[in-house]
Amino acid sequence: MRYVAATTAREAAEALAAAAGVTRVLAGGTDVLVQMKAGLVEPDLVVDIKKIPGIGAITAEAGGFRIGAAVPNAALGEHAGVRALWPGVVEGANLIGSTQVQGRCTMAGNLCNASPAADSVPGLVAANAVARIAGPEGERDCPVVEIPAGPGKTTLRKGEVITSIFLPARPERASDAYLRFIPRTEMDIAVASAAVSLELGADGSVKAARVALGAIAPTVVVAEEAGRILVGTTLDDDTLARMAMACEAVCKPIDDKRGTVEFRTRTAGTLARRTALIAYARAGGLK
Repeated sequence: MRYVAATTAREAAEALAAAAGVTRVLAGGTDVLVQMKAGLVEPDLVVDIKKIPGIGAITAEAGGFRIGAAVPNAALGEHAGVRALWPGVVEGANLIGSTQVQGRCTMAGNLCNASPAADSVPGLVAANAVARIAGPEGERDCPVVEIPAGPGKTTLRKGEVITSIFLPARPERASDAYLRFIPRTEMDIAVASAAVSLELGADGSVKAARVALGAIAPTVVVAEEAGRILVGTTLDDDTLARMAMACEAVCKPIDDKRGTVEFRTRTAGTLARRTALIAYARAGGLK
């Protein structure tokens, strides 16, 4: 196995593109090192990106924030600006692993691991977050929702590596939230999860809404009809019931030892309803 500590995004991309065998990118290492130790993967090349300037920084940009791909989730949770603007995104990121893992794991790594149950991804999708990707042909931006392709698979091309994730600006009366269901009280994988981002109008009604569901399909699902149902309302009981049903309608989960299809589907709708109420209150809505 070869190890390369890249000092630029271009160097990382060129090394990954030139490698003939299995490659892995090392940022926090909380996925790849565990997989290597378990014998699940034997990379021919590991490219460490932590020495790339700015990749471990959180930077204010265009009213939002750019999160470097090597920013540990513990640092994200301590950033007052990101917590204030996108509390639901931070909630999801801060549910990954233990305190020790939080000091190493990253949102970009969680995204590239491509687990349907990834905790940080629904919040990023609900936020319309955009990943910046470096590749052999230069940089490109891609919505986070387009990156997962299925369990353990992404749409990243050979030689490409995520260098940052951009969380956009938002108006004052807007917020988000994230909830998941797990069998244990902590350090478990979501059986179902929901992220909701809301923007309110001057009258307190929902002006815009985006609902994302996790662990109920091969990738995170945007429940577009659920978001449309919320618009123009103040989240009355009938609206929330219809929104939950719309969420259930887009679920395509699996049966396994952690939850049945029926349980995951019903739980997703319930979580979405509860998450919407939290996001609504955070945005300044009154119930």
